[in-house]
Amino acid sequence: MSSRAVARSSRPPRVLATGLGRQSLRRRARTIPLYILMGLVGVTTLFPFVWMVATSLTPDAQLFLTPPRLIPSPLQPENYGRVAAAFPIWRFAVNSLVVAVVSTVLQVGTSALAAYAFARFTFRGRDALFLVYLATLMVPMQVTIVPLFIEMRYLGFVNSYPGLILPAIASPFGTFLLRQAFLNLPRELEEAAFIDGAGHWTVFRRIVLPLSLPAVATFGIFAFMASWNSFLWPLIVTSSQDLMTLPVGLSNLQGRYSTAWNLVMAGATISVIPILGVYALAQRHVIRGVALSGLKG
Repeated sequence: MSSRAVARSSRPPRVLATGLGRQSLRRRARTIPLYILMGLVGVTTLFPFVWMVATSLTPDAQLFLTPPRLIPSPLQPENYGRVAAAFPIWRFAVNSLVVAVVSTVLQVGTSALAAYAFARFTFRGRDALFLVYLATLMVPMQVTIVPLFIEMRYLGFVNSYPGLILPAIASPFGTFLLRQAFLNLPRELEEAAFIDGAGHWTVFRRIVLPLSLPAVATFGIFAFMASWNSFLWPLIVTSSQDLMTLPVGLSNLQGRYSTAWNLVMAGATISVIPILGVYALAQRHVIRGVALSGLKG
């Protein structure tokens, strides 16, 4: 035993406890700036949402007060009723929900099947084909708007639900995300199923998908949010108010010479609530899904 160890063992328990307490205090002191920074980032992130809700409850006469008020007085929740009376906002919400749910289900299905093929099947040119497929992520949607519209018009899907949904049924990002998750699964499980007589479809449905549920749920949230917030394509492909989605319908609240920002913020608050609900229900899958898919910094 060294002399240093003997000296430590010979110290009284009170001295050792004091030393450990000082180390604990030092560690806590080091984390205080980090907590302060995280708090500032959180406040900065939440402030736009708080301002949106506050503006949605602001009376017309207080919209342009100087200095502006974060908490309006009195509150005017009637703004939400005014929005519902001015436009069929619930019809817009139903349209957005139908398009978002159907496109999300189709995106998850096609991306999962393609990801399984790229992760487990071996064929000539597989890696090159996958790189070409991923390269489409670098093509802005604005470039494909005109060809997509011509295609939808040729198929007779302009101003219809299929026209809103079909362009979003495939996702290179979803294929990449799920492929990374499938590659992290042990092959021994699939090989054991093949020995028992299972085919690829059975393995995919009963083994691969259940084990990759966090990644699938994460991509489902991303796909739902992207479809719910989509504005440009629904604006171009639809002309009937009965088929407008929420982002397109809310854009009608902006006037030509003046804008009732309290009504705009009321509509925006209504449109944000479903996104927050979906994220709150599946929050625990997001971090776990990204970690399992191998998307690390």
